[in-house]
Amino acid sequence: MNTLECKGIVKKFGSNEVLHGVDVTLEKGKIYGLIGRNGAGKTTLLSIASGQNPATAGEVDVDGLKVWDNQDALDKICFSRELNITAGNTGIGGLKVKEYLKAARTYFPGYDKSIEERLIKEFELDIKKRLSKLSKGMLSMVTIIVALASKSEYTFFDEPVAGLDVVARDTFYKILLEEFAESGRTFVISTHIIEEAADIFEEVLFLDKGNIILKENTQELVGRTVHVSGVSEEVDKIMEGKKTYHVETIGRSKAATVMLEPGEELRNTADITVQPMNLQQIFVAMCGKEA
Repeated sequence: MNTLECKGIVKKFGSNEVLHGVDVTLEKGKIYGLIGRNGAGKTTLLSIASGQNPATAGEVDVDGLKVWDNQDALDKICFSRELNITAGNTGIGGLKVKEYLKAARTYFPGYDKSIEERLIKEFELDIKKRLSKLSKGMLSMVTIIVALASKSEYTFFDEPVAGLDVVARDTFYKILLEEFAESGRTFVISTHIIEEAADIFEEVLFLDKGNIILKENTQELVGRTVHVSGVSEEVDKIMEGKKTYHVETIGRSKAATVMLEPGEELRNTADITVQPMNLQQIFVAMCGKEA
Protein backbone atom coordinates (compact mmCIF):
# COMPACT_ATOMS: atom_id res chain seq x y z
CA MET A 1 0.00 0.00 0.00
CA ASN A 2 3.02 2.29 0.58
CA THR A 3 1.20 4.95 2.59
CA LEU A 4 0.94 6.17 6.15
CA GLU A 5 -2.64 7.12 6.97
CA CYS A 6 -3.95 9.11 9.90
CA LYS A 7 -7.70 8.53 10.18
CA GLY A 8 -9.86 10.77 12.34
CA ILE A 9 -7.09 11.53 14.84
CA VAL A 10 -8.39 13.25 17.96
CA LYS A 11 -6.11 14.05 20.90
CA LYS A 12 -7.21 15.49 24.21
CA PHE A 13 -5.12 16.49 27.19
CA GLY A 14 -7.71 16.64 29.92
CA SER A 15 -10.48 18.89 28.61
CA ASN A 16 -8.19 20.50 26.01
CA GLU A 17 -8.63 18.99 22.53
CA VAL A 18 -5.42 19.55 20.58
CA LEU A 19 -6.24 17.62 17.38
CA HIS A 20 -9.75 17.63 15.96
CA GLY A 21 -10.28 14.57 13.76
CA VAL A 22 -7.22 14.89 11.55
CA ASP A 23 -7.27 12.89 8.29
CA VAL A 24 -4.06 12.86 6.25
CA THR A 25 -2.31 10.37 3.96
CA LEU A 26 1.44 10.41 3.39
CA GLU A 27 2.61 8.69 0.23
CA LYS A 28 5.85 6.76 -0.02
CA GLY A 29 8.79 8.57 -1.57
CA LYS A 30 7.97 12.23 -0.86
CA ILE A 31 9.37 14.99 1.32
CA TYR A 32 6.61 16.77 3.21
CA GLY A 33 6.78 20.04 5.08
CA LEU A 34 4.54 20.21 8.15
CA ILE A 35 4.04 23.86 9.03
CA GLY A 36 2.05 25.38 11.85
CA ARG A 37 2.27 27.96 14.60
CA ASN A 38 3.38 27.10 18.12
CA GLY A 39 0.65 25.06 19.78
CA ALA A 40 -0.99 24.03 16.51
CA GLY A 41 -0.43 20.33 17.31
CA LYS A 42 2.50 19.45 15.03
CA THR A 43 4.56 17.53 17.59
CA THR A 44 1.46 15.80 18.95
CA LEU A 45 0.43 14.66 15.46
CA LEU A 46 3.90 13.31 14.67
CA SER A 47 4.13 11.52 18.01
CA ILE A 48 0.79 9.80 17.35
CA ALA A 49 1.71 8.97 13.75
CA SER A 50 4.91 7.33 14.98
CA GLY A 51 3.19 5.28 17.69
CA GLN A 52 4.82 7.14 20.59
CA ASN A 53 1.62 8.69 21.86
CA PRO A 54 -1.88 7.14 21.86
CA ALA A 55 -4.68 8.99 20.12
CA THR A 56 -7.85 9.74 22.05
CA ALA A 57 -9.76 8.63 18.95
CA GLY A 58 -8.85 7.52 15.44
CA GLU A 59 -6.07 5.28 14.19
CA VAL A 60 -2.84 5.28 12.20
CA ASP A 61 -1.93 2.66 9.56
CA VAL A 62 1.43 2.28 7.86
CA ASP A 63 1.53 0.12 4.73
CA GLY A 64 -1.70 -1.49 5.91
CA LEU A 65 -0.46 -2.23 9.45
CA LYS A 66 -1.88 -0.67 12.61
CA VAL A 67 0.85 1.45 14.18
CA TRP A 68 -0.11 1.39 17.83
CA ASP A 69 1.64 -1.36 19.81
CA ASN A 70 2.73 -3.16 16.62
CA GLN A 71 6.48 -3.68 16.29
CA ASP A 72 6.31 -4.61 12.61
CA ALA A 73 4.78 -1.20 11.89
CA LEU A 74 7.02 0.68 14.32
CA ASP A 75 10.12 -0.74 12.62
CA LYS A 76 9.15 1.35 9.56
CA ILE A 77 9.04 4.68 11.44
CA CYS A 78 11.53 7.03 13.09
CA PHE A 79 10.44 10.17 14.93
CA SER A 80 13.36 12.54 15.49
CA ARG A 81 12.66 15.18 18.12
CA GLU A 82 14.52 17.30 20.64
CA LEU A 83 16.20 15.22 23.36
CA ASN A 84 14.91 15.93 26.85
CA ILE A 85 18.13 16.31 28.80
CA THR A 86 18.07 17.13 32.52
CA ALA A 87 20.88 18.91 34.32
CA GLY A 88 23.78 16.80 35.50
CA ASN A 89 24.73 13.32 34.38
CA THR A 90 21.53 11.51 35.35
CA GLY A 91 19.20 9.70 32.94
CA ILE A 92 19.85 9.91 29.24
CA GLY A 93 22.04 12.98 29.75
CA GLY A 94 24.65 10.82 31.43
CA LEU A 95 25.24 8.85 28.24
CA LYS A 96 28.13 9.67 25.99
CA VAL A 97 27.21 10.38 22.37
CA LYS A 98 28.85 7.14 21.23
CA GLU A 99 26.80 5.18 23.81
CA TYR A 100 23.58 6.79 22.67
CA LEU A 101 24.36 6.01 19.03
CA LYS A 102 25.21 2.40 19.94
CA ALA A 103 21.79 2.04 21.54
CA ALA A 104 20.15 3.50 18.42
CA ARG A 105 21.87 0.85 16.27
CA THR A 106 20.13 -1.90 18.23
CA TYR A 107 16.73 -0.18 18.08
CA PHE A 108 16.44 0.38 14.32
CA PRO A 109 16.70 -2.85 12.28
CA GLY A 110 17.95 -1.12 9.12
CA TYR A 111 20.45 1.22 10.81
CA ASP A 112 23.30 2.28 8.51
CA LYS A 113 26.51 2.89 10.47
CA SER A 114 28.23 4.38 7.41
CA ILE A 115 25.74 7.28 7.41
CA GLU A 116 26.35 7.73 11.13
CA GLU A 117 30.12 7.89 10.63
CA ARG A 118 29.84 10.33 7.73
CA LEU A 119 27.62 12.70 9.68
CA ILE A 120 29.82 12.59 12.77
CA LYS A 121 32.65 13.74 10.53
CA GLU A 122 30.56 16.32 8.65
CA PHE A 123 29.24 17.85 11.89
CA GLU A 124 32.62 17.56 13.65
CA LEU A 125 30.81 16.02 16.61
CA ASP A 126 32.77 14.84 19.66
CA ILE A 127 31.22 11.44 20.39
CA LYS A 128 33.10 11.13 23.69
CA LYS A 129 31.10 13.97 25.23
CA ARG A 130 28.10 13.29 27.43
CA LEU A 131 24.75 14.41 26.08
CA SER A 132 24.28 16.70 29.07
CA LYS A 133 27.41 18.62 28.03
CA LEU A 134 26.27 19.29 24.47
CA SER A 135 24.89 22.57 23.16
CA LYS A 136 21.39 22.76 21.69
CA GLY A 137 22.87 22.64 18.19
CA MET A 138 25.00 19.59 18.97
CA LEU A 139 21.97 17.77 20.43
CA SER A 140 20.16 18.51 17.17
CA MET A 141 23.08 16.95 15.30
CA VAL A 142 22.74 13.76 17.36
CA THR A 143 19.02 13.43 16.58
CA ILE A 144 19.66 14.09 12.88
CA ILE A 145 22.35 11.40 12.78
CA VAL A 146 20.05 8.81 14.32
CA ALA A 147 17.13 9.72 12.05
CA LEU A 148 19.07 9.59 8.79
CA ALA A 149 21.07 6.49 9.76
CA SER A 150 17.92 4.69 10.93
CA LYS A 151 16.96 4.07 7.28
CA SER A 152 13.33 4.10 8.45
CA GLU A 153 10.90 4.15 5.55
CA TYR A 154 8.93 6.96 7.22
CA THR A 155 11.18 9.46 9.00
CA PHE A 156 9.77 12.45 10.87
CA PHE A 157 11.84 15.47 11.92
CA ASP A 158 10.51 17.88 14.53
CA GLU A 159 12.45 21.17 14.28
CA PRO A 160 15.62 19.37 13.14
CA VAL A 161 17.76 22.47 12.60
CA ALA A 162 17.05 24.12 15.97
CA GLY A 163 20.30 25.60 17.20
CA LEU A 164 22.30 24.72 14.07
CA ASP A 165 24.37 27.38 12.34
CA VAL A 166 23.93 28.07 8.64
CA VAL A 167 26.75 25.71 7.59
CA ALA A 168 25.36 22.80 9.62
CA ARG A 169 21.86 23.45 8.31
CA ASP A 170 23.14 23.38 4.74
CA THR A 171 24.91 20.08 5.47
CA PHE A 172 21.70 18.60 6.85
CA TYR A 173 19.60 19.56 3.81
CA LYS A 174 22.28 18.35 1.39
CA ILE A 175 22.62 14.91 2.99
CA LEU A 176 18.85 14.60 3.43
CA LEU A 177 18.35 15.14 -0.31
CA GLU A 178 21.12 12.68 -1.14
CA GLU A 179 19.54 10.05 1.09
CA PHE A 180 16.09 10.74 -0.37
CA ALA A 181 17.35 10.38 -3.95
CA GLU A 182 19.12 7.13 -3.11
CA SER A 183 16.51 5.46 -0.92
CA GLY A 184 13.11 6.94 -1.81
CA ARG A 185 12.24 7.20 1.88
CA THR A 186 9.36 9.37 3.06
CA PHE A 187 10.39 12.39 5.11
CA VAL A 188 8.22 14.78 7.09
CA ILE A 189 9.91 17.95 8.32
CA SER A 190 8.24 20.20 10.86
CA THR A 191 10.06 23.53 10.98
CA HIS A 192 9.64 27.22 11.72
CA ILE A 193 12.41 28.12 9.26
CA ILE A 194 10.00 27.89 6.36
CA GLU A 195 11.58 29.64 3.41
CA GLU A 196 15.00 28.06 3.92
CA ALA A 197 13.49 24.58 3.61
CA ALA A 198 10.70 25.38 1.11
CA ASP A 199 12.61 24.20 -1.95
CA ILE A 200 12.98 20.65 -0.62
CA PHE A 201 9.28 20.15 0.21
CA GLU A 202 7.46 18.29 -2.55
CA GLU A 203 4.23 18.75 -0.64
CA VAL A 204 3.32 21.03 2.22
CA LEU A 205 0.78 20.58 5.00
CA PHE A 206 -0.54 23.54 6.99
CA LEU A 207 -1.74 22.61 10.48
CA ASP A 208 -3.80 25.32 12.14
CA LYS A 209 -5.44 25.02 15.56
CA GLY A 210 -5.52 21.23 15.41
CA ASN A 211 -6.76 20.88 11.82
CA ILE A 212 -5.00 20.21 8.53
CA ILE A 213 -6.24 23.16 6.47
CA LEU A 214 -4.11 22.55 3.38
CA LYS A 215 -2.18 19.69 1.75
CA GLU A 216 -0.80 20.56 -1.68
CA ASN A 217 2.16 20.32 -4.01
CA THR A 218 4.46 23.15 -2.93
CA GLN A 219 5.35 24.48 -6.39
CA GLU A 220 1.73 24.42 -7.52
CA LEU A 221 0.62 26.22 -4.36
CA VAL A 222 3.24 28.96 -4.74
CA GLY A 223 2.52 29.22 -8.47
CA ARG A 224 -1.18 29.92 -8.03
CA THR A 225 -1.21 32.10 -4.92
CA VAL A 226 -0.78 35.85 -5.36
CA HIS A 227 -1.12 39.07 -3.42
CA VAL A 228 -3.57 41.41 -5.14
CA SER A 229 -3.95 45.07 -4.23
CA GLY A 230 -5.62 48.11 -5.75
CA VAL A 231 -9.03 49.66 -6.24
CA SER A 232 -11.54 47.86 -3.99
CA GLU A 233 -14.10 47.19 -6.71
CA GLU A 234 -11.53 45.60 -9.02
CA VAL A 235 -10.02 43.47 -6.24
CA ASP A 236 -13.53 42.31 -5.28
CA LYS A 237 -14.11 41.11 -8.86
CA ILE A 238 -10.93 39.02 -8.72
CA MET A 239 -11.80 37.62 -5.28
CA GLU A 240 -15.29 36.53 -6.30
CA GLY A 241 -15.65 32.74 -6.08
CA LYS A 242 -12.03 32.19 -5.03
CA LYS A 243 -10.33 31.30 -1.74
CA THR A 244 -9.04 34.51 -0.23
CA TYR A 245 -7.06 35.25 2.93
CA HIS A 246 -5.94 38.24 4.97
CA VAL A 247 -8.18 40.81 3.29
CA GLU A 248 -7.33 44.40 4.20
CA THR A 249 -9.32 47.51 3.29
CA ILE A 250 -7.94 51.05 3.55
CA GLY A 251 -10.23 53.70 2.16
CA ARG A 252 -11.03 52.83 -1.47
CA SER A 253 -8.14 50.37 -1.69
CA LYS A 254 -8.11 46.70 -0.86
CA ALA A 255 -5.45 43.98 -0.62
CA ALA A 256 -5.83 40.22 -0.31
CA THR A 257 -4.08 36.90 -0.76
CA VAL A 258 -5.90 35.07 -3.55
CA MET A 259 -5.67 31.46 -4.70
CA LEU A 260 -6.17 31.32 -8.44
CA GLU A 261 -7.51 28.38 -10.39
CA PRO A 262 -4.89 26.04 -11.92
CA GLY A 263 -3.55 27.67 -15.09
CA GLU A 264 -5.21 31.02 -14.36
CA GLU A 265 -3.03 34.11 -14.67
CA LEU A 266 -3.43 37.69 -13.48
CA ARG A 267 -1.52 40.68 -14.77
CA ASN A 268 -1.01 44.18 -13.44
CA THR A 269 -3.44 46.81 -14.70
CA ALA A 270 -3.97 50.48 -14.00
CA ASP A 271 -6.24 49.52 -11.09
CA ILE A 272 -4.58 46.44 -9.54
CA THR A 273 -1.10 45.19 -8.68
CA VAL A 274 -0.38 41.45 -8.66
CA GLN A 275 2.63 40.14 -6.73
CA PRO A 276 3.92 36.57 -6.34
CA MET A 277 4.22 35.12 -2.83
CA ASN A 278 6.64 32.69 -1.25
CA LEU A 279 5.63 29.79 0.99
CA GLN A 280 6.22 31.67 4.22
CA GLN A 281 4.08 34.59 3.09
CA ILE A 282 1.28 32.21 2.09
CA PHE A 283 1.41 30.51 5.47
CA VAL A 284 1.27 33.84 7.31
CA ALA A 285 -1.69 34.96 5.20
CA MET A 286 -3.60 31.74 5.88
CA CYS A 287 -2.67 31.13 9.50
CA GLY A 288 -1.57 34.49 10.90
CA LYS A 289 -3.84 36.81 12.81
CA GLU A 290 -6.18 38.90 10.76
CA ALA A 291 -5.22 42.57 10.59
